Amino acid sequence: MRFLILLLALFSLSASAQSFTVEEIRVDGLQRISEGTVFSFLPVEVGQQMTPALARSSIRDLYRSGFFEEVEIGREGSILVVKVSERPAISSVSLEGNDKIPSESLRPALAEIGIAQGEVFDQLAIDRIQQELVREYFNQGHYDVEVDPQVTELERNRVSIAIQIDEGEQAKIRHINIVGNQTFDEEELREDFESDSKSGLMFWRGRTNYTREKLSGDLERLRAYYLDRGYMDFSIESTQVSISPDRQNIYLTANIREGEVFKVRDVQLTGDLVLSESALRNFVQVDSGEVFSRKEVEATVEGITAVLANFGYAFANVNPVPRIDREDNTVEINFFVEPGKRVYVRRVEFQGNTVSKDEVLRREMRQFEGAWFSQAAVDRSRLRLQRIGYFENVNIETPAVEGSDDEIDIIVSVEERSTGSFQVGLGYSQLQGLIASASIQQENFLGSGRTIGLGVSRSSISSSLNLNYTNPYFTDDGVSLGYFARYSEFNQGRANISAFSTSQVALGANIGFPITEIDFIQLGASLRRQDISIGQLVPVPIDPDDPNSPVEFRFAVTRPLAISLDEDRDGFLSDDEREIDTAFITGSWGRDTRNHFLTPTRGSLNRLNVNVALPGSSREYFTASYRGRKFFPLGGNFAFVLRADVSYGDIYGGDEVRIEPIEPERLAGNCKLDEIVTSDAGLPFWEHFFAGGVSDVRGFDDNTLGPKDQFCRSVGGDFKATGGIEIAFPLPFVEVSGTRMAWFVDAGNVFTDFDGFDTDLIRASTGLALTWEAPVGPIILNLSTPLRERDGDRTEFLQFSFGTQF
Repeated sequence: MRFLILLLALFSLSASAQSFTVEEIRVDGLQRISEGTVFSFLPVEVGQQMTPALARSSIRDLYRSGFFEEVEIGREGSILVVKVSERPAISSVSLEGNDKIPSESLRPALAEIGIAQGEVFDQLAIDRIQQELVREYFNQGHYDVEVDPQVTELERNRVSIAIQIDEGEQAKIRHINIVGNQTFDEEELREDFESDSKSGLMFWRGRTNYTREKLSGDLERLRAYYLDRGYMDFSIESTQVSISPDRQNIYLTANIREGEVFKVRDVQLTGDLVLSESALRNFVQVDSGEVFSRKEVEATVEGITAVLANFGYAFANVNPVPRIDREDNTVEINFFVEPGKRVYVRRVEFQGNTVSKDEVLRREMRQFEGAWFSQAAVDRSRLRLQRIGYFENVNIETPAVEGSDDEIDIIVSVEERSTGSFQVGLGYSQLQGLIASASIQQENFLGSGRTIGLGVSRSSISSSLNLNYTNPYFTDDGVSLGYFARYSEFNQGRANISAFSTSQVALGANIGFPITEIDFIQLGASLRRQDISIGQLVPVPIDPDDPNSPVEFRFAVTRPLAISLDEDRDGFLSDDEREIDTAFITGSWGRDTRNHFLTPTRGSLNRLNVNVALPGSSREYFTASYRGRKFFPLGGNFAFVLRADVSYGDIYGGDEVRIEPIEPERLAGNCKLDEIVTSDAGLPFWEHFFAGGVSDVRGFDDNTLGPKDQFCRSVGGDFKATGGIEIAFPLPFVEVSGTRMAWFVDAGNVFTDFDGFDTDLIRASTGLALTWEAPVGPIILNLSTPLRERDGDRTEFLQFSFGTQF
């Protein structure tokens, strides 16, 4: 239709128009488009001679602008009249039914063909919409997709486009066939394929779903497999992708040619060796006489490039040049080194830190302005910024300075995470029940990096009030200083522990020192007053010799643990005996090499803590604990994790307080004799260690493992040893920051003391765990079953906790 109108316009113009001088130009029919836009496409101006040829080119140019459906050129005397009919503008573009491919991924493809808000609508674009979206879905393996675009006319010459998509099912890979493999069997070659028809551990990640990107990646993995084993002439001759008639199944065939195995005859380093050859040789992974491996060649290139980058050669190139001898199947490899100019850092800039001050980021940097560039220093800077916990993501770029060949800038881009909160809320855990809490916590107060917090919480077993302040950079070289004050009440009897309760108030301070980039020590001192309620309240005459003496209520020593508090052995606990004053000194060492603050996949975390109750305290004792985590990458966001937790405590400077032996006939419940406490092993019972629960030996009820009293209630012990293994992986189907699942095996227990350790008493469990660092606090969900238990153990298949703050 448009072509016909154009022919008619040209025909009429050529038949009737005469040349004339244009004294004025008038444009009729405009609604949204300005006259200036028309004039910018019109090849004629006022004062110019208008000819039939110029009129024809004017019509063509205005049509080609894409803004007009119809264009006519006319004349009224010396006035050039341009009549146009505008094409409608696209008011909105909506997508519905696209669950597998998000709209954000489809809109750029539509924008390339002019389908976007504000663009001029062209009816021919409807067909292009279908073609483009079908192509996008075909790339993702959706071969039965249907696309139905609907155009609705609106007022003011506008249209809205609603695109309804029926994605259908994504085609599944049913078989991968490799033809031509003589040396390796097909199953071995497919082992690392992302689109392997055998889903294995990653079935929920859509591993069996076909996409062109997966196929290309798998073919490259196949090529790498052979090149890493010496097959330098390996080639993929062809690939075929077959689709079943119902478009639901994919069959892949790769035809390959293996070739011969090549060995390395010689390895040379040439070029500008700015470092000694012997120093660079330390990074050469290729050995003469060994089978050629592309992986070793790439590792050599990366190693030499990295060491040069650490000495300021940020743009060094190492080019491996092979010389192949196909007569004896050998290869000589020459690593040609081009270091480029040595560069230094002109400026370090920070972006994205709307809350955190520049100085908070700058003090974590190990690459300094004015210094020679070092890739190792940049990597350490990134790692330190990730560990402080203020940022979701940290990205560092090193662009060259324009006009200079020996300067670069460091651009640090961060995405800040919420480090402060004001919360009044509820939580729940199986141990504590309903938890009411209110807290103000700011880990990056006013962007200074300092932590200030106030928290109040209450549950059925505990209440607490916490104040804390920490300045991680009390001095410029990283010495930290912190203070805390705490009041708490804890009913151990409701926490599956032998019946007693405590209330305490504590004040303390600590100072920390960085030893290396990854090592940190902390020293502290604190004072604590503790009131312990244990036993049964009974009326006792103030004057035993006076039958009319008034009475007072005192705790009678009715439980074995209470004997250790009864210093005068009168069978009752006075207020002074129940009041425990302790002065502590503490020391801790930590090493953190994790690659991520929330979801690490490599590195380790180690903590060693020692607490000593000083001489003159109500009780003189010490505790020491170690906590370790080691992460091994398994590819992607998967990790193999080793865990270990060991704690020990004992008294010093005093005699051990004995508890009277318990006769078997006095035992209650279903306790085992070898786990009944018959003596205070040294560490005061209120400092005992406990095991079992949502984050310990999972699958067993909180604090229920280890030594018991005569009523089968846990009393804890002086020695605790727990640990386990995990395979940690991302949450299936969705991506949520700070979320991780894990298959785990836990083992361990608590023992009366170190000498009481007995492998026969070890408990074990296995299951799945979900952890989410949610805004309301950490959410933990465990599904577990015991692997090793004893009669009387309290086990739980489902354990969960959420909303706790301090």
